[in-house]
Order: sequence, then C-alpha cells, then structure tokens
Amino acid sequence: MKFIVAGILFGIIMFKSEAASWYRIQEMFRFQSIHMYGIIGLAVGLGIPMTAYLKKYNVKDISGVPIVIQPKSWSIPRYLIGGTIFGLGWALSGACPGPIVVNIGAGFIGYVVVLVFALLGTFLYGLVRNKLPH
Repeated sequence: MKFIVAGILFGIIMFKSEAASWYRIQEMFRFQSIHMYGIIGLAVGLGIPMTAYLKKYNVKDISGVPIVIQPKSWSIPRYLIGGTIFGLGWALSGACPGPIVVNIGAGFIGYVVVLVFALLGTFLYGLVRNKLPH
C-alpha cells in the first residue's frame, strides 16, 4: 500500500509541477524555458548530498539491510550512446519513463503507444545487451 501511495504522490507532483508536460519538455529541448532545468537541477542538487549521506553513514533500508551503492566504471562511449538514445526518445515522445505513466493516469491515452515502445525498447536492449560496449 505504501508504494501505491508513493506512486500517487509522485504522479501528482509530476503533473502539478508540469514536469510531465509535453510542452514543458519541448521548451527545454528548444532552450526556450528554464522551468525543466530548474526541476532537474533541484533533483541533482538534492541527490548528490543525499547519496553522499547514504555512503558516509551506512544507512539501512526499512528491513535493516544496509544500502550499498556499487561504484560504476566510467565508459565514455557507453554513456554517450545510451544518453543519445535516451535523449532522442525523450525529445521525440515528450516523456521519460516516469511521466509516461503520469500522463496515462492523467487521461492522455496516446501515451499508451509511448509506453508500448518504451517497453519494446527495453526488451530489445535485453536481447542485444551482451553485444553492446559496457
């Protein structure tokens, strides 16, 4: 039940802040508005110190298991290719994964098509994952 409540709150916040708005996302990619950059900047600005806190104080999850953040290797081609594909999908559809579901919940049924292709892309990635540069 707590995850359903968290999901509903996430959806309401995304919708009311216009972070799920196709128009706001298009404004961002056309450099016409700072609205989305402010939201993303706030998320990064909160995420960095929160992650540092989790690492420094060995915080445990609700069941008592320590939260461990594994170090990642930096591979420029990996992030360049993946980021480009993600960004193109985001720009063309006007939504990243969270807002897809938020927009469907808000009654924008056309986003069902976007969800289907997002799931198809995830499935195809799973098929070719071993052949990609990681």
